[in-house]
Amino acid sequence: MESILNFLVPAALAQTGGAPGGAEMGLMNLLFPIILIAAFYFLLIRPQTKRAKEHKQMVEGLKKGDEIVTGGGVLGRVTEIGENFMQVEIAEGVQIKIQKASVGSLMPKGTYKGNL
Repeated sequence: MESILNFLVPAALAQTGGAPGGAEMGLMNLLFPIILIAAFYFLLIRPQTKRAKEHKQMVEGLKKGDEIVTGGGVLGRVTEIGENFMQVEIAEGVQIKIQKASVGSLMPKGTYKGNL
């Protein structure tokens, strides 16, 4: 009977002295989640927040005549800007209305004419 009990509960843990390094193990068990949360913050949350802030500033700074590429890959020149929407010329005489948030990037001047 004793050999079965030793198999289920190791003799070192069954002794009355308690677990070795009790306070240190508690601190180590608490330290791991804190390190994990910090890693998620610096590797995932912070860069995403920074990118969102840069995109918002870029969209707010758009003006008539800027050349843009939308998230869908449409290249054009801004002809009108409203509060939530803007009008973009994608070819001579062809204008579309898009959401300001769908602007993917601001292109250098001359990109639009070079690709027509």
